[in-house]
Amino acid sequence: MSASRYKADIAGGSLKLQESRVIASLLLNEVSEADWKQAIVIDNVLQKRSPGTARRQASLIRSRLITMGPELWRLVQDGSKETGTHALFAAAIKHSSLLGDFLDQVVCEQFRMFKRDLPRKLWFNYIERLHDQDPHMPQWADSTTNKLGDSVYKILNEVGYILDTRTYLLQPVRISGDVMAYLRDHEERYVLKCIQVSL
Repeated sequence: MSASRYKADIAGGSLKLQESRVIASLLLNEVSEADWKQAIVIDNVLQKRSPGTARRQASLIRSRLITMGPELWRLVQDGSKETGTHALFAAAIKHSSLLGDFLDQVVCEQFRMFKRDLPRKLWFNYIERLHDQDPHMPQWADSTTNKLGDSVYKILNEVGYILDTRTYLLQPVRISGDVMAYLRDHEERYVLKCIQVSL
């Protein structure tokens, strides 16, 4: 049976800039699996309360970052808060079609129609539509769908597309020039289409 493009792995949370700077540094230093475990579990470089939480967050961040290359990892590690956040946003879009297609199909349409907000009902409508379009898409419990929506809306808030996670007011965002240059240089057409939804 064919696998769906849509997975629930974005439920791990937001972009986590500070933790991602640490993970980007480990990737740039090409640490061994043993050194990775030492850093994440023993040294607790992410400063998490339990080894399990540290492992899960490190795994999610690494999965996002390795969809891109070292030049983007450097933007995460050394860039400003805005540049680092936008670089992580680009990686999250490439890592998750669920996020990318929501931007492309729903958020972009709200901006195009000059709507002022992004109501949560649009998330649930989007998930229902995906089920109609993709027969292989997993059937998630309502609680999972809601948790996935929490993560997506939190990411949009971090990037600046929504002002807060209570009113869901929309605002345009100009993506970092360094991030845009990386995406163009590496012909990341899908990410480029999804990331500039307010233009």
